[in-house]
Amino acid sequence: MRIFVSIASYCDPVLSFTLERAVAAAADDSRLHFGVVDQSPAGSPRVAAPGRARLSLVQVDARDARGPCWARALAMSLHDGEDWFLQLDSHMDFDPGWDDTLVAQALALGGPRRPVAISSYPDAFTFVDGAAVRRPTTTGVLAQVLKPDAAFAPDHPVLGFQAQPVESSEPLPAFHVGAGCLFAPGRIVREVPYDPWLYFHGEEQAMALRLYTHGWDLFHMPGLPVHHLYNDANSGGPPRPLHWDAQQEAERALPWWQLEQRSRERLAALVDGADLGIYGLGRVRSVADFAAFSGIDYAARTLAAAAFAPRA
Repeated sequence: MRIFVSIASYCDPVLSFTLERAVAAAADDSRLHFGVVDQSPAGSPRVAAPGRARLSLVQVDARDARGPCWARALAMSLHDGEDWFLQLDSHMDFDPGWDDTLVAQALALGGPRRPVAISSYPDAFTFVDGAAVRRPTTTGVLAQVLKPDAAFAPDHPVLGFQAQPVESSEPLPAFHVGAGCLFAPGRIVREVPYDPWLYFHGEEQAMALRLYTHGWDLFHMPGLPVHHLYNDANSGGPPRPLHWDAQQEAERALPWWQLEQRSRERLAALVDGADLGIYGLGRVRSVADFAAFSGIDYAARTLAAAAFAPRA
C-alpha cells in the first residue's frame, strides 16, 4: 500500500535530514512517494530522493512564497493516486517501521474504507552533538485541546491549541488536527483538498472542521511514530527562518500580514458556512454537530469546557 508524503519546506536546513531519516527508518521505502515543495533562495541545490523512494519536487524562490497553506496545497497536488496520504513538516524524525505503524493504526480504525484521519502535535526531538535525541512527554496519547486562555477575538475566529499528554493506550477521538502530522487514506486529496487561500494561523481549525463536516472521523493515537523539531532555543538544530520574519519579509513585495488578514477573513467565512466550493464545509455533519462534539461553537462564538479537555 503506497504512501504519499507531502512536505512543504521553507528555507529549512533540516529538509534533507527529514527525507533521509524517513527512508532509513521505513519498513519499505520503495512504497514512499515524497511530494516536496522546497521554498528556498534562488540557486539553491535540489534535494534528492534517498533510497528507493520516489520524489516529486517543486522548487520555488523563497521571495515568491505565499505562506504555509499555499505550499501545502501545492504539495498535495503532487499526489499520484497513492493509497495513503501523510502530511508532515520538513523537520521530522521517525521511529523504525513508522510506515507500517501508521498504516496498521489506520487499518485498526477501519481505514481506508472508513474516512479516518490520524493527527497530533508530535513529541519533540532535539539535536545533541549532531544526533537526534527524543524528548517524549508521554507514553500514551498527545491530545490537542484549547489553550487555557483561548478565546474568540472580536474580529476573527482563530484560536490557540496545545498538546495535552494523556496516559492512554487506546486511540482518542479528536476535534482538532496538527497540520505537521496528518495521516489519512489517499482520497482525502479529492474529498478535502488543502485551501491555498489560507495563510497559517487557523489552518488546523479549518481542516478539522472541514474533515468533520465531510464525515471524516479524527483520532489521536498512542505510539505516534514521528517526532518534530520545534523551532526554539532548545532544539540544538541550525537556524530555521520563518516566512514572516522581518529579514524574509524584506525580500517580498507582498507583506505576510496582508496574507494573514485575508486568511482570517476566509476562516471566518468558512465557519459561518460561506460557499467556498471544494474548500468549503461538507454536508454530512453540520457546524452545530461540531459544536456539540467539540465544545467549540463557531455560530455563537462560545467555548464550552469540553473544548479544553481530551475526548474520552
